[in-house]
Amino acid sequence: MKGISIEERAITLAQYIIDSKDTVRGAAKKFGISKSTVHKDVSERLIHINKALAIEVRKVLDENKAERHIRGGMATKLKYSHEKYPKRDVS
Repeated sequence: MKGISIEERAITLAQYIIDSKDTVRGAAKKFGISKSTVHKDVSERLIHINKALAIEVRKVLDENKAERHIRGGMATKLKYSHEKYPKRDVS
């Protein structure tokens, strides 16, 4: 994202998050910038640039925050689904 202004970057990030419903972490990875930069752009800077867009992205971020415990549980389940010892068949 080098070569574009901070305002353009904030708008681009917000549009990506709204369109893809991606998380701050996902957007940071996609654009090759830090999570804190994404968060600051869409949470603090965007409100001064485009208030309507800031409201829309806030809805997505709030939804992601409400669902993060589910994603965490799924990640843990996936991590431990490949246990060292296979389950015994009790037939």
